[in-house]
Amino acid sequence: MDIYLWVKSAHVVFVIALMAGLLIYPRYKIHQLSSRPGEPLFETMKDASNRLRRIILNPSLVLVWVLGLLMLYLDYARGGRMYLEGWMHAKLVLVLGLSGLHGYFIGLGKRVDAVTGTVQARTLRLLNEVPFLLMIGAVILVIVRPT
Repeated sequence: MDIYLWVKSAHVVFVIALMAGLLIYPRYKIHQLSSRPGEPLFETMKDASNRLRRIILNPSLVLVWVLGLLMLYLDYARGGRMYLEGWMHAKLVLVLGLSGLHGYFIGLGKRVDAVTGTVQARTLRLLNEVPFLLMIGAVILVIVRPT
């Protein structure tokens, strides 16, 4: 039994969960912005996005990092040099971008919940595409491993 493959499998599962969360979270907030505080839609989207954050987004982000770093360690321990590869450095930059975007989305979401009026639905619509683009880059780097 190769523990590396089990860790890699778990990593991919939590990457999928993280990406699903990053793609739906802004949509919840867009729906929330289309209503007023106290209205059923506002409160439903607020509750749903908070549950998404607590149950899927935050744990997935932590597990993606822990499992990803564990994969690098296991690769190194068995003589691999993946940590030296340029594609891996580029992938880590994209993952840092996704991590930062996660934090930015959560911050925007809290401002929507607080009804500060500083978040526009148009901004969320534009930002909603960014996680997908970053993920495309990361997948290409991992599969193609350009030199």
